[in-house]
Formats: sequence, structure tokens, C-alpha cells
Amino acid sequence: MNTTVQILDHRTPEEREREFLPGMGKPWLLPFYDLFSRRVGARALHERAVALADVTPGQSVLDVGCGTANLALTVLRAQPAARVTGLDPDAGALRVAARKATRRRVPITLVQGFADRLPNGDGSLDHIVSALALHHVPEEGRALFAREALRALGPGGKVTIVDFGGAGGAGSSDGSDHSGHEHGGHGHGGHDRRGHGHRGGHDRPRGHGAADLVRLLTDAGFTDVREVEHVEHRFGPIAFVQATRP
Repeated sequence: MNTTVQILDHRTPEEREREFLPGMGKPWLLPFYDLFSRRVGARALHERAVALADVTPGQSVLDVGCGTANLALTVLRAQPAARVTGLDPDAGALRVAARKATRRRVPITLVQGFADRLPNGDGSLDHIVSALALHHVPEEGRALFAREALRALGPGGKVTIVDFGGAGGAGSSDGSDHSGHEHGGHGHGGHDRRGHGHRGGHDRPRGHGAADLVRLLTDAGFTDVREVEHVEHRFGPIAFVQATRP
């Protein structure tokens, strides 16, 4: 099996100037990122997201806000024949991800870039997944992500997102926020601090719940957009949201 691991830079010259908060809030905390992720039980969330995504052999998957690739590697454990790409603005996290993938001898492409401009061609993806990242992105950036996801997925392609939101909150129609809970920052939102959002290690979600994500995906043109599950986590309610590209 091909076990190539590569890191690509998808940023424009302007994007190279964009700032972002690293996974634990400060760059020097990166070595503790995976330890913290394990301690707060993120692996169970990743495994459930992968089970819901139900990736099949040969399908192409993009993990948005991949961080050190915990979700992406969970996809490959469940389906070694998948073609997986991880996207994140943090070069340090991507280097950690590359070392982990190399040790596991699994192929993965890692891309430095932002969630509002995906590195994939039109209709080239079967799945987009993301874990605990997009709640940091303000509405404008999330709307851009939703439109980019629709562009990059082929017909029948699926989005599976794990993010903060109250029980049943994703299906509500009032757009009310259910995400105001402290969290551990297990994913990269992929946006900067100058109006594009960010993802940090110990701050609070910015007032974007799963209901808002459902609305944005619906507005972008996705079908069957809904919260399929929720769990009560130590950092607050977490929703699993899925949508299909028509």
C-alpha cells in the first residue's frame, strides 16, 4: 500500500499574513495537544463521527480543521482504503500529524490553509468531516465554508460535523445559540483573529450553535440537513450534524 505522507501549502500570499490561534491557545502548548485530547475523551467523538460518515473504500475525504489529524487518522483506521486529506492553518500541528501518519504507515495529504477556501476541485470529494472546529468561525466565514463544501462535494456527497450545540438544538428554527460552553479545543477552525474567527484551547464558543450550522448548510443548498445525534460532554452538549449535497 502507498503510505505517502505529504504537506502542501494552499495559502495565498494574503492568507500567509492571516493570524490564528493554535490548538491549545498558545504555540508552546502544542506538545500537550494530543494528551489533552485523550484526557477529555475526544477519541469517542471522532469514532462516532466516522461511524456516522460511513466512508467506503476509495472514497475521498477532507477533514476541515484537522489539527494533529486525530479525526483523519480515525477515518483511516476505520477505512484504510479511503483517500484522506487534512486541512489546517497551523504548520506545527500539521508536522505532528505527518509524524503520526508516518509512524502508522498510512497515506495522508495534509494541507495548510483555511476553512473558507477548500483546496479541492469542484465535485472532487465524497465526504467532508470536521470535529469541534467550526464553532469558532463567525457566520460569514461559516457561510463561506458551507458554500465551499457544496462546491467541493460531488452529488450525494456528505458533510459530517461534530460541534457544540444543545440537545435537539440543531434542528430548531429560531437560530438560537446552544453552544456557550467552555471547551477543550480539539479541532482547528482555520480562521484568523481579524474577523474570520479562530479556534483556541480554552476559550468559549462565540455564539454559534448547531442550529446556526444547520441553517447555513441549508442556505448553501444542502439537503437532509439535520442533527442526527447529540451527547452530553463534560464541556457541554455536543451535536453531530449531517447534510447531503444534492
